[in-house]
Amino acid sequence: METLLKSKFLEWLREDVPFWDLTSTILIREELIAKAHVIAKEKGVAACMRDLKIILEDFGLKVDLKVDDGECFDENTILMELIGSARKILLLERLILNLLSHCCGVATATRKLVDYARSVNPRVKIAATRKTLPGLRYFEKRAVIAGGGDTHRLSLSDAIIIKDNHIFIFGDLYKAVSEAKRSASFTRKVEVEVKDPDEALKAAKAGADIIMLDNFSPSDVEVAVNLLKTSGLRDNIIIEVSGGIRPENVREYAKYDVDVISSGWITHSSKPIDISLKVVDLIR
Repeated sequence: METLLKSKFLEWLREDVPFWDLTSTILIREELIAKAHVIAKEKGVAACMRDLKIILEDFGLKVDLKVDDGECFDENTILMELIGSARKILLLERLILNLLSHCCGVATATRKLVDYARSVNPRVKIAATRKTLPGLRYFEKRAVIAGGGDTHRLSLSDAIIIKDNHIFIFGDLYKAVSEAKRSASFTRKVEVEVKDPDEALKAAKAGADIIMLDNFSPSDVEVAVNLLKTSGLRDNIIIEVSGGIRPENVREYAKYDVDVISSGWITHSSKPIDISLKVVDLIR
């Protein structure tokens, strides 16, 4: 895991510093040691703090986390303290801030959705999707966890989700589910994306473990759930709702008997948290 984190960070660093930091090389002595604070300029939820600590310590910096993953912080909170080479701190500054700003934003958005949904359905899970920025999936999924959400599948290798295009190409929903159940490892569940209540019932009868009600209106979710209940199939499946879920409408979906609400909004549309880095002392 540490190797993965370091390789990602080095890849991004090469983009920002392909040769050397011109300004710091001219103005700052190589041996100078500094202390710096990473400061939140607005409130939010912390994420990827431990991951970043691992990375920065590999660069020879001493890292003291003041806020842990999943903890809420207020405006002007010191998130972490760094001690080490002044040149290295400035070299890494923008990368540290970009990563923390985005990940804390994802965690904050996730926490908001979790709180809203569970205010009407205490047992519902809020899950992420695969709508992540290329190269950032590890960190965004970690941020979702910090915000109290569920990662959903991390990749196409994690679970079987039969979507509309699979069904169109394969030709038949019922047969697609049967084939997936027959061929998949016993460790894998089979999920089916459906477009209306009748398809939800068909997927349940075919033996799907999870049914995703995709782009349903709240009223159609109610119809689908009731249809599965009256057919005696509700208790055998996990019901997931997905498509256009945001803070302003999540309660409308959560109030029905659903198990999971997945949202791409928490990763692709979350607002970054404003975070800065200030050098506060020169040690030698």
